[in-house]
Amino acid sequence: MDSRAAVATAEALSVSFAELAVVLRGGPEASGSGGADPLRRVADGFLDGLAEISRLDAKSAALKVWLAAGYAAAAQALAAPATSPEDHTGQEMAVVAEVACVLTVSERSAGALLAEAHSLTTALPLTLSALQAGTISWQHARIMVDETTNLDRPGAAALEAHFLDPHAVNPARGPAGELIPGRFRHKARTWRERHHPVSIEKRHIKSAADRRLEYAPDRDGMAWLSAYLPADQASGIWDRATTAARALQGPHEDRNLSQLRADSVTAWLLGNNIAGGGTGDEGREKSGGATGETSDEETGGLAVGDRVPSPRAQVLVTVPVFSLLGVTDEPAMLDGYGPIPPSMARQLVADGAESFHRVLTDPRDGAPLEIGRTSYRLTKAQRQWLRLRDGKCPFPGCSNHSLDNEADHLLAWAHGGRTGISNLGQPCRKHHRLRHITGWKPTGATKNEPPSWISPTGRHYQSEHPDWEPPNLPASETTGALCTTPP
Repeated sequence: MDSRAAVATAEALSVSFAELAVVLRGGPEASGSGGADPLRRVADGFLDGLAEISRLDAKSAALKVWLAAGYAAAAQALAAPATSPEDHTGQEMAVVAEVACVLTVSERSAGALLAEAHSLTTALPLTLSALQAGTISWQHARIMVDETTNLDRPGAAALEAHFLDPHAVNPARGPAGELIPGRFRHKARTWRERHHPVSIEKRHIKSAADRRLEYAPDRDGMAWLSAYLPADQASGIWDRATTAARALQGPHEDRNLSQLRADSVTAWLLGNNIAGGGTGDEGREKSGGATGETSDEETGGLAVGDRVPSPRAQVLVTVPVFSLLGVTDEPAMLDGYGPIPPSMARQLVADGAESFHRVLTDPRDGAPLEIGRTSYRLTKAQRQWLRLRDGKCPFPGCSNHSLDNEADHLLAWAHGGRTGISNLGQPCRKHHRLRHITGWKPTGATKNEPPSWISPTGRHYQSEHPDWEPPNLPASETTGALCTTPP
């Protein structure tokens, strides 16, 4: 953004705010067709106003970025040449302090703004342009800055182009601005992991050495216990705790899901299944085996209900064919987490872990080929395919990866709907209930695309679509000639 673009943005903001003021002065019902329901016009007017304010916020953020970067450059030009590192640090501190006072924010926040403004104005032109146009939010822009940190310029440009340039090779499906920031971060991180110049194997080995358990006292007699673990272990623990908590829910259980997770994990850790005391099977036998029955003595006196079931969670591992064979080092995908090292995926498959279900992908386009299973029960295979297709609850913005999201007929069985993948969704309990007690309705799905949604106001909202990506092909001398053209 140069000075002309900044002026144009400021003028556009002025015009937009003036137009919005006219609408608000006449009331939201002043907009829309005269033949529409008056109450519907009022509701639509408020929603249109919210959408417009969101776009104006993004444009204002772009202008703030330009002004912050401009001030930093001007202050640097005005300052005398630094004669020492300490002098240079002092000049930077003075700039940060000035911006913090002008904006009435902490110096930490001001420093973050200046750093983000520098990145956006010097290395991320597509992101700044999208922010200026109001097609992404300030949160999206900050995530782009964060996810491109430590990437070289070509890597940062490629990540930015994937999400913001529709003409890029294999661009992301759907506008980035239509994803909530949390889901956008997940997709950006996934793409970054797949295309990082340093192998995920090397980065994982380095990071795994930092695994640890941390304890932090908190207020009101509480404390935090957190673990930094390899992704497969952390995902398995989380999914197992969720499954155990779900099993404890019932009409006579007044604890919520989060409390049940915490109580179940506490019972496991404070029971007789001590680290280093065996393979884990002995601990399960001591704690009730398959039934999960426990006593107060075994749980350290913690009241966790009559039973703490310890079922094996089911986690999908999506593995590119050549990566599974060890021919390429392309990351695999762990359901609910994201990219993991191929060696981790191969180990899970080789061990025959009951908790993990292998999903092979097509070497031509990255789409799933089949789900490995030991049972021929169709309903189980369909549920796993829904988890693979949707990745989470398909309601826009929902990040619920719960293992027991509820399969739902898009067209009711009573109305002729079939029990096929294209007529099934897997919403979380909250959004399953929303669908059946309100006017929110899902639209049709396909084998590889989740349903979209129509709100009671008639607005259409797209679900998040998976970005299948063609896997990396091995060198021809390793595999011989390969046919990569779909039949």
